[in-house]
Amino acid sequence: MSNRQAEIAAALDVVPPFADQTVLIREVERRKAFIKSCLRNAGLKVLVLGISGGVDSSTAGRLAQLSIEELRQETGDDAYRFIAVRLPHNVQHDEADAQAALQFIRADIEDCVNIAASVQGLVEQVDHLDPLNAARRDFVIGNIKARVRMVAQFAIANAHNGLVIGTDHAAEAVMGFFTKFGDGACDLAPLSGLVKGQVRAIAQYLGAPEQLVFKVPTADLEELRPGKPDEEAHGVSYAEIDAFLHSQPVSEHAYATIVRTYDNSQHKRQLPLVP
Repeated sequence: MSNRQAEIAAALDVVPPFADQTVLIREVERRKAFIKSCLRNAGLKVLVLGISGGVDSSTAGRLAQLSIEELRQETGDDAYRFIAVRLPHNVQHDEADAQAALQFIRADIEDCVNIAASVQGLVEQVDHLDPLNAARRDFVIGNIKARVRMVAQFAIANAHNGLVIGTDHAAEAVMGFFTKFGDGACDLAPLSGLVKGQVRAIAQYLGAPEQLVFKVPTADLEELRPGKPDEEAHGVSYAEIDAFLHSQPVSEHAYATIVRTYDNSQHKRQLPLVP
């Protein structure tokens, strides 16, 4: 273990490896208690989350639904609701997985907002995109998609006086693998501090289908590379990222890549700079 590994793990409040199933269950209960306390402290009764069809949103969504059901039972107040919203850009290539995620989550309310027209409308008005080469333009538009999804979720939450859930966890946070003020924007992030393997373990415990638990993770924001694996973008595997965050030995390449990416993406994990 290096000093940087320990420093980064502490900064991200990384949860130690689950020693056994009892520890995992305790962590699930702690996360549900956190979700419930966020709503109670805000004096609100509705949660909103975008469902992509990946393990992260599936896990966060099921935790949210269970938390809402417990709140209804504990308070006798049927106004508590969880809204799971699909946010495809035209037709999503892995729509079957998104539908499987919804079936697993069993949200109180399901909605769908297709963001394609909004994204295209904005792109048409931003002339600064025109001179970009195809790859760079595709990348910028991918971030626009993430930010439009954020706007849609907050619009739904605002309409219901609710809170927006984010799906960021330690393995994504360390790599800065989220769009600033896009999918990185939320009111609460119940998966924070978990590594990818722990998210998968919780999903499995909650009964998620294997196709979602072990699905190859992808942000799926680029038209030129639909379904591009996260690990290809990272340059390291999630297994290596998890090991790094748990202060376990990793290759020199993985260590250097993770530390460099963490340092370069520091601005994403901070509030706006002020004088």
